[in-house]
Amino acid sequence: MAVTELCFPRQRQVLFLFVFWGVSLAGSGFGRYSVMEEAERGSFVVNLAKDLGLADGELAARGTRVVSDDNKQYLLLDSQTGNLLTNEKLDREKLCGSTEPCILYFQILMDDPFQIYRAELRVRDINDHSPVFQEKETVLKISENTAEGAAFRLERAQDPDGGLNSIQNYTISSNSFFRIKISGSDEGMIYPELVLDKALDREEQGELSLTLTALDGGSPPRSGTSTVHIVVLDVNDNAPQFTQALYETQAPENSPVGSLIVKVSAEDVDAGVNGEVAYSFFDASENIRSTFQINPISGEIFLRELLDYESVNSYKLNIQALDGGGLSARCRVLVEVLDINDNPPELIMSSFSNHIAENSPETALAVFKIKDRDSGENGKMVCYIQENVPFLLKPSVENFYILMTEGALDRESRAEYNITITVTDLGTPRLKTEHNLTVWVSDVNDNAPAFTQT
Repeated sequence: MAVTELCFPRQRQVLFLFVFWGVSLAGSGFGRYSVMEEAERGSFVVNLAKDLGLADGELAARGTRVVSDDNKQYLLLDSQTGNLLTNEKLDREKLCGSTEPCILYFQILMDDPFQIYRAELRVRDINDHSPVFQEKETVLKISENTAEGAAFRLERAQDPDGGLNSIQNYTISSNSFFRIKISGSDEGMIYPELVLDKALDREEQGELSLTLTALDGGSPPRSGTSTVHIVVLDVNDNAPQFTQALYETQAPENSPVGSLIVKVSAEDVDAGVNGEVAYSFFDASENIRSTFQINPISGEIFLRELLDYESVNSYKLNIQALDGGGLSARCRVLVEVLDINDNPPELIMSSFSNHIAENSPETALAVFKIKDRDSGENGKMVCYIQENVPFLLKPSVENFYILMTEGALDRESRAEYNITITVTDLGTPRLKTEHNLTVWVSDVNDNAPAFTQT
């Protein structure tokens, strides 16, 4: 069988080819399993032997093991009973954040013959978090001539739980002027809006203090509260206006702390205090507030901590411009994080046998997987071993490789081999990882005694 090679001097280069050489990718679909988050270590997931239709003891006999995509051992296989168990308590929010459903991908590897089963574990959410408002008190300055029916969007509460356990409703304390309206976004979240039902009169009542409550959909539901303090103002008839509704910018992930990301600008034609504009984040998560900071006077947005493309590759920032009379405008800033080649390739060894009998035919010695957390060209990899050794690498599926002998070995010619597996990415600059293996050739009785003279 022909193997495509890259022309690098004195190095055998093997491209990513999905080549099957005595290896099978079992099944055409995924094995789908689930477990509740926070389940105790050792919780039962599935009996793999029954699920795969294997005989008793076959999992142990074939050296079955479970390999996770991110090289973390979330699951533990009891090869004697065939039970797949949790190896630790799983926190859905730490593993997947707001992503729902929360899926962990893994592979089941078996020998004799070598097979790979692809599978996924869904971590199901429980209602273990209450809604929390970033600000315990919000001050709204509303002009006394505001028309009935006007709506004021309030900052939503944060709840890391997913599905029905996330925030489902908002309420406001009883009052004569305002009610709550629930609005949805194109991102699937709901926001509270304060709607004016009765005209305000500053001379009659200059301030109101209301309690905003966020409720999730758990059973029983959890809640969180924030105070909405309303200050009724005299007339300010012009709100600030941003020069752009949307700002788009890019920032390399190695940008130093303090770097200027973008500058937003809003104008207000009113005079005096009513024309002075202050900038701030609006409805920003804790992650955005810890990553960026904004100058309230100039509108310049700076980097507050280092970016990491592999963790977050883009940010959406809502910016508010508030004038001295309490009127506001909002714009959005999209920050795209640019990847740099800052992660070397990884080699994850699944199995390795360091002894082989001489005169054995082609034999698999090691099975391993390679991965690179970078993206694009930075994440593409080349895997090879040195020349002048009687071994070769055969690519399999899912970035797995098999180290095999090219043919029979002769212990009397050479009893020990040192093999270096090199994984190089295609980024700039190129990063590489090397893994050294030692293989011993064991003796068989293949030579008869011979006299020195006939």
